[in-house]
Amino acid sequence: MAVAGAGRRHRFLDVRFVLGVGLVLASVLGVTAIVSAAERTVQVYAAERPLAVGQRVASTDLVATAVRSVAADRYLAPGQVPEAGLLITRAVAEGELVPASAVGTAASITVSSVVVTTGAELASGVESGALVDIWAATELKAGGYGPPAVLVPDAEVVRVLENDSLLSSPQERAVEVLVPKDRVARVLQALANADAVSLVPVAQPVLPR
Repeated sequence: MAVAGAGRRHRFLDVRFVLGVGLVLASVLGVTAIVSAAERTVQVYAAERPLAVGQRVASTDLVATAVRSVAADRYLAPGQVPEAGLLITRAVAEGELVPASAVGTAASITVSSVVVTTGAELASGVESGALVDIWAATELKAGGYGPPAVLVPDAEVVRVLENDSLLSSPQERAVEVLVPKDRVARVLQALANADAVSLVPVAQPVLPR
């Protein structure tokens, strides 16, 4: 009886040993597969130059760049740009990988480019790519201006234009901004009425270090 019991314990220990070795091997193979997948690279597109919203781009405007395959689905890749090109739906900086969500068709463009003139001094944060609130105050018949109100929140600055002869005053500055299509009319009306327009940079949160 003692011999039979010892044999059963021996077989039980053998089974546990085999299962343990199998789990270790499976773990090693799994880690190896994950590392191999992470190290594989594929080609995606980066912007050769700054790309503005509404701009049509072809593959010749882009540069193929190698990235890890685990992140490839998020970016535009060779073979995904038709001959007719694609429209940029959000600004892409020079050298930035082009997100798949930043390109689309004409129907996907929800903003329009508007040049806003202002007699107020521009804050240092008003530059290409910055977000600004567009404020306007209506001129009163009795003189002066009424209380200002926000016409467009979070408008993206395309560029700050240099002073030229198109501006009625040397103190005025012209800034090209992207305005949601449903707010273009009120911005154009404010400009046509010679309202006092100001561009106020949107405060960015300070990230803890």
